[in-house]
Amino acid sequence: MALAPAFVVGPSVAVSPAALQVEHATRSRQIPSGHGSAGAGAALGVAGLAAAAGLRKSMRGRRSTKGSVMVGNANVAEPESYYRDHLVACRAQLNGVDAPTPEETDKHMEGIQAFAKQALAGASAAMLFTSSMEAAVAYPIFAQQNYANPREYTGKIVCANCHLASKTIDAKLPQAVLPDTIFKMEIEVPAKYAKRRQPLADGSKGPMNIGAIAVMPEGWKLAPKDRLPKPLKKEMKGLAWAPYSKEYPNIVVAGPVPGETYEKMVLPVLSPDPNTDDKILFGKGIFYFGGNRGRGQVYPEGNQSNNNQFLAAATGTISAIDGLKVSITTPSGEVKTQECLIGADIVVQVGDEVTKDEPITTNPNVGGFGQEEKECVLQDMNRVYAYCAFAFSCFIAQLSFVLKKKQFEKVQLAEGF
Repeated sequence: MALAPAFVVGPSVAVSPAALQVEHATRSRQIPSGHGSAGAGAALGVAGLAAAAGLRKSMRGRRSTKGSVMVGNANVAEPESYYRDHLVACRAQLNGVDAPTPEETDKHMEGIQAFAKQALAGASAAMLFTSSMEAAVAYPIFAQQNYANPREYTGKIVCANCHLASKTIDAKLPQAVLPDTIFKMEIEVPAKYAKRRQPLADGSKGPMNIGAIAVMPEGWKLAPKDRLPKPLKKEMKGLAWAPYSKEYPNIVVAGPVPGETYEKMVLPVLSPDPNTDDKILFGKGIFYFGGNRGRGQVYPEGNQSNNNQFLAAATGTISAIDGLKVSITTPSGEVKTQECLIGADIVVQVGDEVTKDEPITTNPNVGGFGQEEKECVLQDMNRVYAYCAFAFSCFIAQLSFVLKKKQFEKVQLAEGF
């Protein structure tokens, strides 16, 4: 399956999948790593370094641009967990390569950081490696890698496979547009982003990022940058959209981006021209939109993220709580241990009676995914002209009837009727 030309990690910042090709050279040189699966871990490290370098370069360019939006907070060093999230995203692009699972990625962190210091020669490498990454808490790349078409036959958008909670979104677009015309769509993903926090990969709480997807009819595509009007560029606030894949340029994705800045996401669209493409027809088209808040509850491999509420493994009594491990003694004397992921807030105590599947932690998920569909008409000007001619002819006909009636009334009056 073809990938999108870029993996969007923030406003107007894109990391090319071509950077991941460094992995093959890394494996051939057998660069050592601190833990197992050295080749794959080092490969992801090199890919992450390339991505970080591109991101830092782009951010430097934006600092001198008035009105541009910075990706993340340049004054605050992001925790190492953000880099871990980026490694998981890069793993989705390494299809067919022996890359580590998300759990193995956590074990690779020390070795990869050591390799970063050796490769870039200095403590500044570690700062670039761990502090310049945005809090990437939503990954369109997962859907791009695992699904050729993000919209299933049932109408469900595949983002809902990982983002289990349901939230509403609102999409706005014109009722009708003309061929070869640039217009805007608005996807609003409302939430209290300033107040709500969610667990990050390291267990700490952080702000929610958001992402969006738009599935348009065939022929409709993202408006080219050189044709964007300045007012529309200003409304976009530096937001970067990318085609879903080469096969589907009519499907575009954006994110992860900060929710506080991009609660309303502006999408510039170029309508097709049926006069130059025989496959395109005038008439009504259906647009499908999806909007996501925050991190998902399931990784593409099927394992849970720490953005979940954990349940009791059995019915019984809480016999021990060791960190994030909760031991439950069943009535038969068997001890079952439920391990919660980092960042979970345990709400039970030793001696409490619980039943199977009863919550033993709070629910940290404050996000969710929603989708909506809208209609838009690709209007033919000849039909508009024909309607105007028909309406004008109806007006003339009605006017003629009225005038004829008045003339007949005058004749009757003159003849004494």
